[in-house]
Amino acid sequence: MADPGLLQALDYILNQSDASTISVLAEAVVRRRRDLSVFNVIGEIPDPQQMAKKISKDLEGSTKKITDGMRQSIQEMIIRLLREHAPELTDKQIDELCDAWMPGQKKSRKKSNIPSDVLFSMIEQFISFSHGTMKKSVDKDLRDEMGAWPELYWKSFPPVIRQIIKDYLNNKITEKDFKSKILLALS
Repeated sequence: MADPGLLQALDYILNQSDASTISVLAEAVVRRRRDLSVFNVIGEIPDPQQMAKKISKDLEGSTKKITDGMRQSIQEMIIRLLREHAPELTDKQIDELCDAWMPGQKKSRKKSNIPSDVLFSMIEQFISFSHGTMKKSVDKDLRDEMGAWPELYWKSFPPVIRQIIKDYLNNKITEKDFKSKILLALS
C-alpha cells in the first residue's frame, strides 16, 4: 500500500497546483535531493527531521536537569538562611517550610488555602483560648458559629504552624520566638 502522505502530495501536484506552485515545489524537490545527497556522502547522518526530534528530546531532558539543579540550589539556600536566622527551628519544620515555599515541588502535605492574615487571626484566637485569656463571649460566638472551633482550627493549621504552637504552649520557646517563627511560617 502506498504512503498516504505521498498520495496526498501527488494529488496536490497533479490536480491542484498552478504554475507558481509547481515552481516552488520543484525548488523544494531540488533542495531535498541536495540535502539527501550531502547526507549520503558524509555517511550515516540521520534525516534532519529525525535530528530535530532528537535534539528537542535531548533539550527537554537537559532543561529538566537544569531546573532540578536550580531547585536544589534554592532549597539549600533556604535551609542555610533558616539555620542562620532561625536556629531554633527543627529539621522537620525546615522541611515543611521548604515544601511550602518551593514552587512546583510536590507537597508532602496539603497546602492551606486560608489567607495569611486570616490564619494569623485564627492562631491568635487559638492561643488566647489555650491560655484561658479569651473572653467567654468570644468563645461562645465562635462555638455558635462553628461548633468545636478549637479542633477545626487545629486541623486547618499547616503542620509547621501546629509544631510552633505546641512548642510555645509547652514553654519550649518564648513569646518573642513564637511570634517571629509564626511570621516566618506565614510569609
